[in-house]
Amino acid sequence: MTIDSDGTLLQIVYFQHVKPGKGGAFVRTKLKNVLSGAVVERTFRAGEKVTEVRLIRRPIQYSYTDGDLYYFMDMETYESIPLSRDTIGADQLKYLQENMECEGLTREGAVLTVELPQFVELEVVETDPGLRGDTAQGGTKPAKLATGAVVQVPLFIEQGDVLKVDRTVDKYLERVNR
Repeated sequence: MTIDSDGTLLQIVYFQHVKPGKGGAFVRTKLKNVLSGAVVERTFRAGEKVTEVRLIRRPIQYSYTDGDLYYFMDMETYESIPLSRDTIGADQLKYLQENMECEGLTREGAVLTVELPQFVELEVVETDPGLRGDTAQGGTKPAKLATGAVVQVPLFIEQGDVLKVDRTVDKYLERVNR
């Protein structure tokens, strides 16, 4: 659920209803700012009113970059949507690749922010060579991916391998066979 709090769009990430022995009940929440991604904790009294905001998720596809603008195509209307670097967020930009299908969070027809898929498959473009006998439990090394992101990978990963990565925590999951 997304709410409007003093003009700021906040998405409820976690909530807990608390009824102490003394006093009135309240709701403890963790709220994520839709635009900036910042997480704040806030407590609401029982019965306190909040304004619910309807955000619609629409499929969009990344097309190209022109300066500081990133152009996406709405998959339903085929119109071009220019978004700034700040709107997308630096943590997501390092995994953005051409023709990637994403979700656009829209309010009243305007795209507020973009959500990339949680898991992405990218090719390793630079890493130290693996040596014979290196195993999955033997340690890790940094690997630079096709989009410029750097993740820690097992020692047996080589340049040219395609990896499945959880972009939300910058973590290697597995090697993909193509």
